[in-house]
Amino acid sequence: MVQYDFLDASFGALADPTRRGILEHLGRGPATVSALAERFEMTLTGVKKHIRLLEEAGMVVTEKRGRTRYCRLGANFLDRETAWLQGYRRMVEARMDRLGEFLERTEPHE
Repeated sequence: MVQYDFLDASFGALADPTRRGILEHLGRGPATVSALAERFEMTLTGVKKHIRLLEEAGMVVTEKRGRTRYCRLGANFLDRETAWLQGYRRMVEARMDRLGEFLERTEPHE
C-alpha cells in the first residue's frame, strides 16, 4: 500500500490560517521566530508550535545562530504535494473523459 503520511502532515499544516500566513511571510524571505511572533501577535511559545508543525511537514527549515532562531522555506517546498495533486488531477480527468465517452456511446441519437 502506498504511504501518504507526508500529505497528512502537509495538509494538516496548511489547514491553519496562521501557518499559511507564516509560509506567505517566509516566501518573502527568512525571518526570526521573534519577528514572526511579533508579526502574528503571538507568544514565542505559540509561534514555535506553529513552526514545529511546519518543520515536521518539511515546509520550513530553522537554524539557530547564537541565541536567535531563523526560519526559511524548505528547499523542496510543496514539490511532493504538487506532484501528488497533479497525478490525482490526471486520474480524475481520465475518469471524466471515460465517462464522457461512455455517455456519448449510450445516449440515444435522434
